[in-house]
Amino acid sequence: MTEPEIKQIIFRSLKKIAPDTEPEKLNPDDDIRHTLEIDSFDALRFIVDLDEQLGVETPEQDYGKIATLRNLVNYIMTKKK
Repeated sequence: MTEPEIKQIIFRSLKKIAPDTEPEKLNPDDDIRHTLEIDSFDALRFIVDLDEQLGVETPEQDYGKIATLRNLVNYIMTKKK
């Protein structure tokens, strides 16, 4: 899976969870939750949705590692190897 493919999945998932946001405008180092003003419940729904779509499991202790778009993409790429 390529980086652009992962980003598209992330953006679609964010739009599903927070339809009034524009995730495609995120910069690589923006904090996703803060920039898109997503609350903790929606953030959890986002992670669960990504896990289901991508067939990965993100343990709670890793949530801090995926705060930015860059970190999330890298995390997923590592998990999908």
